[in-house]
Amino acid sequence: MTTAREIMTSGAECIGERDSVLDAARKLAELNVGSLPICGIDERLKGMLTDRDIVVKVLAKGKDPATTQAGEFAQGEAVTIGADDDAEEILRTMATHKVRRLPVIDGHQLVGIVAQADVARALPDIKVGDLLEALSSD
Repeated sequence: MTTAREIMTSGAECIGERDSVLDAARKLAELNVGSLPICGIDERLKGMLTDRDIVVKVLAKGKDPATTQAGEFAQGEAVTIGADDDAEEILRTMATHKVRRLPVIDGHQLVGIVAQADVARALPDIKVGDLLEALSSD
């Protein structure tokens, strides 16, 4: 069975929990991605920061992106997938938590990201259709 390690995009870059949201926005633009994992000073994953978070939770609320720290968006335990978890677990986790991107960890180390597009390329259409339906429903 296909594993997260086989379909993930490797080399995911973090934004530090103490880095500014402005730095995160620049990194999002530089990498041409819509989200970044937030990593703590202990090198552990703390959460995810999306471009939507920046617009809705920072800019629209009048916060200063230069002084707002990325770590403010690391709430609770991050939803992740293990590098050796299979496709069924990826689908189940994405559907259960209604997320389109899953950080992939090996032990406690971030090794990549599995995005909805990665799943679409790697799995049969019927499985992808089920995932899309689960992510689209309320």
